[in-house]
Amino acid sequence: MARERLVVIGGVAAGLSAASQARRLNRWMDIRVYEKGPDVSYSACGLPYFVEGLVPDADSLRVHSPEFFRTEREIDVLTNHEAVEISTSRRRVTVVTPGGRAPEDIPYDHLVIATGAEPAWPEIQGLGLGGVFHVNDLQSTLALKRYLDSGSVRQAVIIGGGYIGLEMAEALKTSDRAVTLLEHSPHLFEAVDQQILEMIQQELGRHSVEVFTGARVMSLAGDEPRGNKGSVRRVHSEQGSFEADCVVLATGVRPRVRLAEEAGITLGTDGAIAVNDYMETNIAGALAAGDCADTLNLVSGRRTYVPLGTTANKQGRVAGENAAGGRTRFPGIVGTAVVKVFSLEVGRTGLSQKQAQEAGYRIAEAAVRAPARARYLGGQDIIVKLVADRSTGRLLGAQMAGPEGVAKRIDVLATALHARLTAEQVYQLDLSYAPPFSTVWDPILIAVRQLLRELKR
Repeated sequence: MARERLVVIGGVAAGLSAASQARRLNRWMDIRVYEKGPDVSYSACGLPYFVEGLVPDADSLRVHSPEFFRTEREIDVLTNHEAVEISTSRRRVTVVTPGGRAPEDIPYDHLVIATGAEPAWPEIQGLGLGGVFHVNDLQSTLALKRYLDSGSVRQAVIIGGGYIGLEMAEALKTSDRAVTLLEHSPHLFEAVDQQILEMIQQELGRHSVEVFTGARVMSLAGDEPRGNKGSVRRVHSEQGSFEADCVVLATGVRPRVRLAEEAGITLGTDGAIAVNDYMETNIAGALAAGDCADTLNLVSGRRTYVPLGTTANKQGRVAGENAAGGRTRFPGIVGTAVVKVFSLEVGRTGLSQKQAQEAGYRIAEAAVRAPARARYLGGQDIIVKLVADRSTGRLLGAQMAGPEGVAKRIDVLATALHARLTAEQVYQLDLSYAPPFSTVWDPILIAVRQLLRELKR
């Protein structure tokens, strides 16, 4: 009797989580992972720190090799194998193999699509010039690192002011390198509200990163007068022209869904693959997970697209288990994330003020500054911003920023969002206290106390 076969398209977070979980559940299943690039398992979130030099080499980011999966988990991982077509009616995937051989038709019983995300290339002339990079995968980041290590970069321009743009501002900034960050929208880092944004802008300014908002980039110019030849030398934007001998595109990502769309698989939010709680698509036997798939926002109740590593790993695990005969759910997310901007920690979870209002909530909000730990032990202020539903008192979102104590505190409020706690219930939480770690009234509780006052108005 032939073994059932699971084919996974795409490695890294979602794909290998799916394959590994399927193997745990079903030791007899034939599991194959096809990855079009040379790297199958690495920490994509560590790429900015590799550029900065905090990670000594690329191998430190690589987690497992294809050989590890073959020998330790009996999963056949094939790199440099690109899936170019999915036939859901015949349950086959067409794969182009290395060496110029003819494409192969690979039959499957179960399919997990984990094709991830791709850079959202802006419509800018000159993107083909030398010295223009993105940092969405290991190979492109290696190319950027080699370029920086050549010693020829004195003026770097980052296009985009989201998570990656902020992390790259720190990564590129050295004592002898100028960094300019251009954001096309009126506000930098739209994931947070004004109180948090002001702290981010101040921190960038303290480290001499020039920031221009409302600066839509129109073209890049090189050192040769015609076409995409030579190396980049200048960036032309609506806020002026800037010298640059290196440009990093941090303009976000979009789901990589061409294969799925051509196969008749339904797309949902922001063009991502539409899935249910079991990571199933509209096609029987085909599941999707990770940065190519949408998910449910547990606070707003709406489908959303949030390409984060935590979500990808969890979705992949659910998809793999269900492909192997299980029946488990991925309920959704609350949108928790943290980012480091030089010495500033920034955290957010749930809905921002703007998002809550767009979702139809009548809101109350509060923002406080309070020391992260006892001042006599050097405690420094953090800002805590909370948003709640005025009708029910339910917490809807939280944001924090400060030099310490943010990254783990935001998880407390993420837990509160999962539990659908009201502000009053959060206020009653029994949080830990000792002077080296907190004040007797934790900043979270101080902020909630202020929020309760606002809810009573």
